Amino acid sequence: MPSTYWASDGFSSSSAWLFRRCGSGRRSRRVVPGEIGRSAHGLERLEGVDLDLVFLGTSASMPTARRAPAAILLRRGGDRLLFDCAEGTQRQLQRSAVGLPEIEEIFLTHLHADHVLGLPGMLKTFALRGREEPALTVYGPRGTRDLFRAFRPFLGRLPYELTLVELSPGAALERGDHRLEAFAVDHGVAALGWALVEAERPGRFDVDAADALGVPAGPERGILQGGDPVTLPDGTVVTPDEVLGPARPGRKVVITGDTAGAPSVIQAAHRADLLVHEATFGDEDRERAHETLHATATEAAQVAKLADVRLLALTHVSPRYAGSELAREARAIFPETVVPRDFDVVAIPFPERGAPRLVKGGGAASARSAYDPGAMSRMVQVATAGDVTEAEELQGLLRNAGIEAQLEPDAEDDGLQVLVPESSLEAAQDAIEALSEPDDLISEP
Repeated sequence: MPSTYWASDGFSSSSAWLFRRCGSGRRSRRVVPGEIGRSAHGLERLEGVDLDLVFLGTSASMPTARRAPAAILLRRGGDRLLFDCAEGTQRQLQRSAVGLPEIEEIFLTHLHADHVLGLPGMLKTFALRGREEPALTVYGPRGTRDLFRAFRPFLGRLPYELTLVELSPGAALERGDHRLEAFAVDHGVAALGWALVEAERPGRFDVDAADALGVPAGPERGILQGGDPVTLPDGTVVTPDEVLGPARPGRKVVITGDTAGAPSVIQAAHRADLLVHEATFGDEDRERAHETLHATATEAAQVAKLADVRLLALTHVSPRYAGSELAREARAIFPETVVPRDFDVVAIPFPERGAPRLVKGGGAASARSAYDPGAMSRMVQVATAGDVTEAEELQGLLRNAGIEAQLEPDAEDDGLQVLVPESSLEAAQDAIEALSEPDDLISEP
């Protein structure tokens, strides 16, 4: 088993190390690659556990006015797992309906700047808030220790325990009713994809069968549903298979991080409920995608189709794209495709309760009160139309959606600016993206 090292003693070459505040009662947590146990969360019953993803950052390489760089928060029951932490992630959390929780685990896909630059600020914020518990663990690929060695001057001495764990493809973190698997991707650097895989659930309890067998209502039925036999007062042994239907599948969520299309991703994503795959480029930039080991929307859709997933969510969108054009390209191959924006949520119910679904703005906090005259009076540009006919058509579309729209000449060309209240900007962008062929009608600013 590898040794554990303290920040005050320097950095090591072990596969896992931690640092913690000095003082009496130091506690170390030992970690063995390939045998990593679940953290000290209470073992949950899988039945009824909510599962969703909050997209905090969906841009590639750099932030834009509409998209922050990479960060996704996975919420499962009471767990909050952060995947990647680009610059501004803590502010995105603070702007969201989630707030900035005491995150206990962060999972890095790779160590490029647009996926990790938010770490020093967020970890320091936790310290400034006086956090001493709970401990924080960061999982990542080879090189994660070196990254934190570079961060050390900015972090200083933290008042809470921070553990760094470097993993290789094939490692699994067992959590009782689910596990987190690291898998190989193709990005030209040390990188990991992540899959959350739930265990099978017991089949539905057959009340009529239990009554017929004489199983009384009460704890005995719970024991059977938990998978253990019970002995009745007359000595009869009733086994779970006598009162339970076929086992029901758990859920599976796969997050690739940056990668070209790869067989390893298809294998890891097989029959996933949700595949979050990067789509940095469109078809016209296929060569650039191949040069940089990124994926096009079409290639991501091909992976989703071959893996037989239920829903594909495209992220890591280059600033050159609005997102709707990538959705059209992908849907030509795999119709069940969405392109989330920042603060959108994808909810993943159990299979018998419906399909995964995109909830637009589901993670957004209300930034203003319901009545804000200042916001209502500020008009901002949402699109540019080529002529009066197109502008009026777009204006009518927005008004039909309940959004006030005004037209003004564009000072820089012969088109017309389409303006909406600042408070309605996101709703207007959604209405425009819903057009079947938006690029034939307008160009977004």
